[in-house]
Amino acid sequence: MNYLNLGGNSDLKVSQVALGCMRMTSLNEKEATSLLETTVSEGINFFDHADIYGGGECETLFGKALKASSINRDSIFVQSKCGIREGSFDFSKEHIINAVDGSLARLGVDYLDVLALHRPDTLVEPEEVAAAFDYLEQSGKVRHFGVSNQKPMQIELLKKSVKQPLLVNQLQFGVKASGLVDQGFNVNMKNEASFEHDGSVLDYSRLHDMTIQAWSPYQYGFFEGVFLGNDKFPKLNATIDKIAAKYGVTNTGIATAWISRHPANMQTILGTMKESRVKEVALASDIVLTREEWYEIYRAAGNVLP
Repeated sequence: MNYLNLGGNSDLKVSQVALGCMRMTSLNEKEATSLLETTVSEGINFFDHADIYGGGECETLFGKALKASSINRDSIFVQSKCGIREGSFDFSKEHIINAVDGSLARLGVDYLDVLALHRPDTLVEPEEVAAAFDYLEQSGKVRHFGVSNQKPMQIELLKKSVKQPLLVNQLQFGVKASGLVDQGFNVNMKNEASFEHDGSVLDYSRLHDMTIQAWSPYQYGFFEGVFLGNDKFPKLNATIDKIAAKYGVTNTGIATAWISRHPANMQTILGTMKESRVKEVALASDIVLTREEWYEIYRAAGNVLP
């Protein structure tokens, strides 16, 4: 398993693949415990949550499984996100603090290694976020902070008041969700791909030492389905399968290696609840695709280079 320093310069040595726990309620407690132990045994030490996953039940189940397992809490990194409410977003000081208290209680832990603000709140007051972060850091409830689904100017607005480094930004990225790189290939062009949708957040993240955490890495569209093994994408799957055979790994491993190959040093959030899939990805974690293989997969996904 490859490891990286979260945020580039922090002392958090985390696995380049993290386990996302959004679907954990599909398991019972015994299955969840086994999944956690398998994940850690494969070298994955980072777990991603959000207070809204399963209405909080995902965190509750994780907490029970962690307690039942042989895993030492201090040997893993637990991240959770907050800010999404029913019908609104909320980055108020009161909500952030209450959300963290709720997550800690459900997870059965004393602290979060990372807290990320889940989706941008246009009513955000940076001073309130700063006050919440200060309290959470000083009380020992949260050790590090980040954001999710935010573009550079939204991050800069937060940094106007927030003094803690923002280590992560969780963004959708994968072979069939390649928006982070598409515009960079089409600068000064007059085509659909030339439109800038995210404020050059990829380059911003590299310049400011923020780790991009790639969510839904095997999905196409907005949760339309998985592209791997999908008859809708014959050329892409044939290309991935060919490269997978070369390296002796599965298509999931190659789709993950495609993300890891980018020099931004991203962390892939693996959303599976299958131990076999965790093992597949872990087995391929040391693979470094060639430049030619990376671009071959990118083109096979339907992208045209100018």
